[in-house]
Amino acid sequence: MTPEIKTELSGSGVLVVTISRPDKKNALTNDMYGALADAIARANDDDGIRVLLIQADGDTFTAGNDVSEFAAQAMGNGPKERHVTRFLRSLANATVPIVAAVQGNAVGVGTTMLLHCDYVLLSEEARLMTPFVNLALVPEAASSYLLPLRIGHAKAFEMFALGQPVSAVVAVAWGIANRTASAAELRAEARSVAEKIAAKPVGSLTAMKRLMRNAERLVAQMDCESNIFLERLASAEAKEAFTAFSQKRQPDFTSIMRG
Repeated sequence: MTPEIKTELSGSGVLVVTISRPDKKNALTNDMYGALADAIARANDDDGIRVLLIQADGDTFTAGNDVSEFAAQAMGNGPKERHVTRFLRSLANATVPIVAAVQGNAVGVGTTMLLHCDYVLLSEEARLMTPFVNLALVPEAASSYLLPLRIGHAKAFEMFALGQPVSAVVAVAWGIANRTASAAELRAEARSVAEKIAAKPVGSLTAMKRLMRNAERLVAQMDCESNIFLERLASAEAKEAFTAFSQKRQPDFTSIMRG
């Protein structure tokens, strides 16, 4: 378990998982993905854990993937095992109820992972962003299937293609989140919701969640996305996007042919 992912099990059966890399806006590294996957597996396998609550330290939920690791992978220097795959699959297959408390920016996977959570609470200033196309990539976490299903094709295309922030109020109106809370009350509110869910009959909750989700369909979509994602990561467009990011300039895709 990396120190950047903290866990705490309450007496009520709520496993609190805290993303804690605030100095880097909680950008997720390969090791952090591994720890998150381990936490979800623990919650699924331990009968004493009735609800999983995901939260984050600092003023940002997560800036998404650590771009330096992305850039290294684009150059062929990525990790041998990509724990993000295990993390996403564990989300798709999770039967334990998952609550999320989101403050500040939730970028990329910080937004798409919320589509796998059962109750999402946003701070009033939270902003959801899915800038995959901006980085010459494609959506992941089965979001290319789940987001249009949740909010409709037009709004999902807008979020993916333009990559512009969606406010907390709009996210609730669109059905991405349940409700908002003040930043000061976010964690307490999320803990209260998690404890209320934990008090319900766990067998009924598990059966209900299985009925509401087709895990096999989600994993199949994730596999499809992953294959295309890796192809895009090696593309000329992605190399231009990450080079521009490192050089702090706007990328220029106009001279790159479709492919």
